[in-house]
Amino acid sequence: MADAHSSTFTAAITANERVFGFRDQAALWFSLGVGLLVMQTGASLMPGLSPKLAFVAILLGSAIGAGVLALVARLGQETGLSSAALMTVAFGSKLGRLPIVANVVQLLGWAAFEIIIMRDGSLALIKQSTGLEGSALAYELTLIWGIILVLLMMGSMTSLVRRFLSRIGLPLVIASLAWLSYVFVSATLTKGWADFWNQTGTGEMGFWSGVDLVIAMPVSWLPLVADYARFGRSKGGASNGTFIGYGIANIWCYALGALIAFNQPSDDLVTGLLLAQGGLIALTLIVLDELDNAYGDLHSGAVSTESLFGGFGIGQRGVVMALLSIVLALVLTTLSETTSQLITQFLTVLSSIFVPLFGVILARYRLIRAAALSNRPLASIEWTALISWLIGVVIYQLAVFTYPDWGSALPSLIISFALAKLMPTQRA
Repeated sequence: MADAHSSTFTAAITANERVFGFRDQAALWFSLGVGLLVMQTGASLMPGLSPKLAFVAILLGSAIGAGVLALVARLGQETGLSSAALMTVAFGSKLGRLPIVANVVQLLGWAAFEIIIMRDGSLALIKQSTGLEGSALAYELTLIWGIILVLLMMGSMTSLVRRFLSRIGLPLVIASLAWLSYVFVSATLTKGWADFWNQTGTGEMGFWSGVDLVIAMPVSWLPLVADYARFGRSKGGASNGTFIGYGIANIWCYALGALIAFNQPSDDLVTGLLLAQGGLIALTLIVLDELDNAYGDLHSGAVSTESLFGGFGIGQRGVVMALLSIVLALVLTTLSETTSQLITQFLTVLSSIFVPLFGVILARYRLIRAAALSNRPLASIEWTALISWLIGVVIYQLAVFTYPDWGSALPSLIISFALAKLMPTQRA
């Protein structure tokens, strides 16, 4: 039962604000699923795995990851609540602040890395098209991409999705992926598809580690998905649009990354793309598409801070988040490679926190939905949710260091889900 310190969560959005249909959700999540980092991760599956095992891992991991994403999207649409509000319902009015703070920190970090990715992509494009070394422009390009994000944060999220992504952005991104797929599939056929397909893996990566690596991308969006799904007109449109849009993008980009690695072996994926026929145009479109990833991080960060303190609108919070991400991107530019790697590992640890967290949320799907729809008071701390979550985090870390070949996301998700399902809740 709720105690004397109980409170209610942030109110759900109104029916008039539910403007996203299936096409809007699918376009948004397809676009968010496309990225240079996704392709780079796909390239890292080989040669540890054979092509056959790599593609099975891509299909299985994408289905699982996008499926979990779609379930959370459905919950967000049914309740009309943001991701931060769902955390508050599941973990209590006080404890819920802990994952919200962690989420805001990781979103700032990922937004800064997106700015760096866009900057580095721009530098490569400048060098390819003009022959000039563009590294001297690193700070200027960081500021330019950051300012573009600041301007975007001043606009309406729903208008950006409906007017730009669905009508203009999506066709351009699909066209660039289709062209790159044609180029690298043709190159593979020229070298001999049988030679490629029948290769054996080096064994440096286990199959379930590969599946875990594929799941990593969709689950990284779990703390954000409800922020957009709540604007859906129907639960089917929100969940199906999320699953189909993100699932297709994840499969496509991981598979394309593997093909690029086979045909253009390089530590730098951008270089491999630029060496492809028409790669300059395709890379330009993909770099531009990174904007919506950064925007998604910042918008959700702005929404999450509403649960921490009041006094500002979403647009104002988004601008502040964008400015902070610019500063962080500039700082990261000045750091050594070792320091940057440590920060990247820190962000990865933060991301791992949310796998078991959403295992708990999914286990208590019906309870959360009922509490949200009735606007019942919350306990300050939902202890059984906390225990299930922490055990899930421990399982995740143990799996990383002791049984890496078995993966970490799935065991953590399954165990936290089972514990939260079996353990009693404090609510009536």
